[in-house]
Amino acid sequence: MQEQTTLERLSQKVSQMLRDYDDLRMENMQLKENMERLELDCTAKQAMVTQMQEELAEKDREIDEIVNKIESILG
Repeated sequence: MQEQTTLERLSQKVSQMLRDYDDLRMENMQLKENMERLELDCTAKQAMVTQMQEELAEKDREIDEIVNKIESILG
């Protein structure tokens, strides 16, 4: 077995670092895409919660009106 020269070892290490860099860059891109997708989901859910809160408030007003009508009829 031949002993590797310093230049060969350095070249292998640089090549490995470049492969690692590319792998990490791809992973980073995937994580960014996931984060963007999750942020969009979160925004949509926040909008849904806001709409449901508004609907609940409207239903509460309707219930109050019905209770007031019943009280005025009974009372």
